[in-house]
Amino acid sequence: MLRKRNLQEMIHQFQRQSELNGQIVHWHTIEEKKARQKDLPERIHPKLKTALEKRGIQKLYTHQATAFDTAMSGRSFTAVTPTASGKTLCYNLPVLQSILENKETRALYIFPTKALAQDQKSEINEIIAEADAAINSYTYDGDTSANIRQKVRKAGHIVITNPDMLHSAILPHHTKWVSLFENLKYVVIDELHIYRGVFGSHVSNVIRRLRRICRFYGSDPIFICTSATIANPNELAEGLTEKKMELIDNNGAPSGRKHFVFYNPPIVNKPLNIRRSATLEVRDIAGSLLKNKIQTIIFARSRVRVEIILTYLQELVKSQLGPKSIRGYRGGYLPTQRREIEKGLRNGEIYGVVSTNALELGVDIGQLQVCVMTGYPGTIASAWQQAGRAGRRQDESLVIMVASSSPLDQYIIENPQYFFENSPETARINPDNLIILIDHLKCAAYELPFTEGEQFGGLDIEDILEFLSEERVLHKNGEKWYWMNDSFPAHNISLRSASQENVIIIDQSDVANVKVIGEMDRFSAMTLLHDEAIYLHQGIQYQVELLDWEEKKAFVREVDVDYFTDANLAVQLRVLEEDKSKSSEASETAYGDVTVQAMATIFKKIKFDTHENIGSGPIHLPEEELHTNSTWVSLKKEINLSTDRIEQGLIGLAQSLKAIVPLFVMCDPSDVFVVPQVKASHNEKPTIFIYDRYPGGVGLSEKVFDQMYEILLEARRLISRCRCESGCPSCIGTDISSEEAKGDSLRLLDMFLESHQ
Repeated sequence: MLRKRNLQEMIHQFQRQSELNGQIVHWHTIEEKKARQKDLPERIHPKLKTALEKRGIQKLYTHQATAFDTAMSGRSFTAVTPTASGKTLCYNLPVLQSILENKETRALYIFPTKALAQDQKSEINEIIAEADAAINSYTYDGDTSANIRQKVRKAGHIVITNPDMLHSAILPHHTKWVSLFENLKYVVIDELHIYRGVFGSHVSNVIRRLRRICRFYGSDPIFICTSATIANPNELAEGLTEKKMELIDNNGAPSGRKHFVFYNPPIVNKPLNIRRSATLEVRDIAGSLLKNKIQTIIFARSRVRVEIILTYLQELVKSQLGPKSIRGYRGGYLPTQRREIEKGLRNGEIYGVVSTNALELGVDIGQLQVCVMTGYPGTIASAWQQAGRAGRRQDESLVIMVASSSPLDQYIIENPQYFFENSPETARINPDNLIILIDHLKCAAYELPFTEGEQFGGLDIEDILEFLSEERVLHKNGEKWYWMNDSFPAHNISLRSASQENVIIIDQSDVANVKVIGEMDRFSAMTLLHDEAIYLHQGIQYQVELLDWEEKKAFVREVDVDYFTDANLAVQLRVLEEDKSKSSEASETAYGDVTVQAMATIFKKIKFDTHENIGSGPIHLPEEELHTNSTWVSLKKEINLSTDRIEQGLIGLAQSLKAIVPLFVMCDPSDVFVVPQVKASHNEKPTIFIYDRYPGGVGLSEKVFDQMYEILLEARRLISRCRCESGCPSCIGTDISSEEAKGDSLRLLDMFLESHQ
């Protein structure tokens, strides 16, 4: 029987193999770091001290000690440290200490997902039990039964919830939560980096409403935010809470030596630069690790990928390791299943976990030896979160990122310095987006009437309140504005979209149990929920069987297919107003308000691994209009090319920008649209528009305006370094019919760049 290799031997083997076949593009080693600790604070309660000692904690890491001192002196802070560095103690210690000192103290914990809230509840309840303290901590979400709800409101020292529940179930009914709001000392916002874009802009307004209600009840809570690494954690925390925050980033947690490997699959079609499937490569790499009983976590972007990799690996090692030694993990798993997996990993019965990004957030699964990523997760911050899952205590660990053929993956893999040297992305929010703001002013007026001269988040809102009175939404009596409707507004307002009227998504896979699984703004629905579209929800694939546009309902059914759909939007853009511009001899860049008229025309079916087009169909939907912000760049110089070639060059350039822009503005690729126009209506020049796909915009395209030169430069690198001959899915996309398109895209890019220098 073959001897099992340990991780060090496997690392040497990978290094030797990579020299033979050249698939490893970059090998980056991060040296180990010793722990930096401080003695337990003198004022810490004896019961808490006992609980910590039971867990083997005699001292605190430097960041935990700073967090304790900062909170106990009444100051709000943002703690930014890597995965598995003991962030939970940064808020649990001061909160528990304050409750032990004063039984009336209350705390509100906000987590972005239910799974995370459940996980944290178990964690805090363990400490409370070990401390033998009479402290009540409860979760309050959609699953909380009616008989417990009253107990939570009256007697919950720590209430654990999510933003959606705070928005629609707690704030509108604040009169039932008097003991919480009168004594609220701490608000904990975990996984701060999740609150960006539209979602973050909504949550910022929910926090404005929360603080307004606290003022009414005479409290002013301390805010504690924790975040993974992003470029602007304190700016984001202050934008979200509108409070002065202190940054705590003196991480004292130890970490072992970590190898970060960029792996590019071999090319199987040279002219088209198509590579072997990332899924197959991951399967082989993970298989060789698991056969040697090396604990490994494999990340995949969709549930389908998770299932494919899981099935193969279970088959591969069934005879050697046993059927339950490799498990799947994704959103939708019950806490009992998750606990079983976590326990199996800790005691060594489970060797492998295949997961969607559900495990990227702070759910505690212990630390593993190797992390394998199927493709780039989309942001530097996410990649580091996933990488943080490897590396137990001070042991050596290995992270392997296997690239797919997509432009974003190929760009990252070819430019390791971008990944390792750049600070992670900046998270943007715009709480004053008028559409979002009006929604929350309605909610706030329902909760408490507005008084003349009152501000909301530092804004003068009298004009908006007058407008809402004219619309008969509010009623002014004396110096106050009152809500004048029977229904309460929070029910109809989703925190995850900025549209007035959303399309509801109804899953009818099980006829006996038809249920609503989500909603989407109208503008996105045109391209993502048309008939026959493949819609992904929590990693599960659904096919849209019918989009009822009149009723705003999409009926979907679960499927398992190896392709996704991409719709063509015929877009007409008109510039309404120019707010900023910079110009040179060759080109001009501007930012301002635009109106977008869009009509979905056809959709294509695109194969997962190769990005080949395997079919198409028509879309029959009416035109939609969107007012938003955009940055645009136009060429002023004469171009010695035919109109067709200019068009093909612009399409190719737009495709590469679509991959690059999300890297700079930390957003989902679907949050921004890139539209090329051979003759823009406002200046009749070849122009590329990059606009926020949300009504009123959320600040993404403004960030693009500030970084246009860097973005164009990266797009040029992406196209010029691609090994294909005349354009491919990894650089300028598949919508190209011309042999010269790649060269023309580069030529146009050089003209744009020439003027930005």
